[in-house]
Amino acid sequence: MILIYTHKVTPRVRYIFKHIFTRILQIKIDFTSKIEEFVAYNGPKFSYTNVPLGKEFFVQSNELLFQQGVKDVEILIQEWEGVPCFFDSIEASEIPFDIFAASFFLITRYEEYLPHIKDIHGRFSATESIAYQNGFLEKPLVDIWAYKFLEVLKQKFPDFEHETRSYQYISTIDVDNAYAYKYKSFIRTLGGFLKDALHFKIFTIWGRLAVLLNFKKDPFDTFQELLHLKKTHNIKTIFFFLIGDYTTYDTNVSASKTKFKLLIKDMVDYARVGLHPSYYTMTDIALLKKEKERLESITNMPIKRSRQHFLRISFPETYQQLIDLEIEEDYSMGYSSHVGFRASTCTPFYFYDLDFEIQTPLKVFPFALMDTTLNDYLKLTPKQSLGRIRDLKNEVKAVNGVFITVFHNESLSNYLRWRGWKRLYGSMLKIVGKQRN
Repeated sequence: MILIYTHKVTPRVRYIFKHIFTRILQIKIDFTSKIEEFVAYNGPKFSYTNVPLGKEFFVQSNELLFQQGVKDVEILIQEWEGVPCFFDSIEASEIPFDIFAASFFLITRYEEYLPHIKDIHGRFSATESIAYQNGFLEKPLVDIWAYKFLEVLKQKFPDFEHETRSYQYISTIDVDNAYAYKYKSFIRTLGGFLKDALHFKIFTIWGRLAVLLNFKKDPFDTFQELLHLKKTHNIKTIFFFLIGDYTTYDTNVSASKTKFKLLIKDMVDYARVGLHPSYYTMTDIALLKKEKERLESITNMPIKRSRQHFLRISFPETYQQLIDLEIEEDYSMGYSSHVGFRASTCTPFYFYDLDFEIQTPLKVFPFALMDTTLNDYLKLTPKQSLGRIRDLKNEVKAVNGVFITVFHNESLSNYLRWRGWKRLYGSMLKIVGKQRN
């Protein structure tokens, strides 16, 4: 165990030290603010304060972890052996910056509480982030820092022993549209035909008709294939179902349809299932509660996992709502427009509420990439996408993190905008590494 001296053990200090030492590095730690206790301790120890007490291992603290509330923060990017860093330290410090304050700033999404320009969906834009603006969005910087810091610690305490965590992979599937044509209402089906006719989409009209007359399987019904790949590659898979009422942005089959309910029940038997809260739930707890209860009535089990549709998160309101409804895990931490690490970590972490200055019970699982980002935003080919996936997976594997991807059932359809993409998911599973279920 490592003993850490700091002049004040704040909730922020406790939170970020636990994340870096316990969750990333698998090292047990304890704190003291008593100098006598620190001096008397015989094991490995270091001080985190303004100036060193003596000649001990010392990291100079930035004031961020001893503040409360959100204040404007000046970020000046420097380098630590080729790696970007900020919140620089004095020369006596063992490393040239405050790794703990910098990690806290990134993981809590501190910058998303500060004034910023939102995109058309009311979201924080990737291009507004310091990670994007300083070229480290595609690196799990907090984990990289942690492992570099571990090397410095080992030099100081060569006899120190610790365990190393293992790399993991989680596949998540968003079900925005369980079916392309089947089980839609008469009005929606008629509207679809008229829209296709208006744009002279003859092949789409024939495809739609063939599915509705049961001559062809619905192209978005790829669920058996997804389950087969899950079993073949032995991967942890979570399906997030959108079951909100129909809106411009929520166009799934109605949750009242028997076939859709049976599909969800079927998935519960073979994989994990979570809620995909609809577009307008971002700041509407009543709507979120209604959808959670709707999914629970279908699955006959409590729903503990969630990912916001369109990744619409407003800090801290959206997460406060999820906590109020006893959701334990959120998988929304990422961007629609860019691949990479929104919170600069590939380690699941507990949401720290800057409003109340507490670590909450909501565990956040950050994802690294989404199929629609690769296709719609970045305009990559499936082959180019596989290269980007490999690069991101290598970044995660280098720090033994958790690699999480987001795909949709429709991206395996080989249909319309997904033509040519069918094999990407299976190809990806071959390179991300076999994992225990």
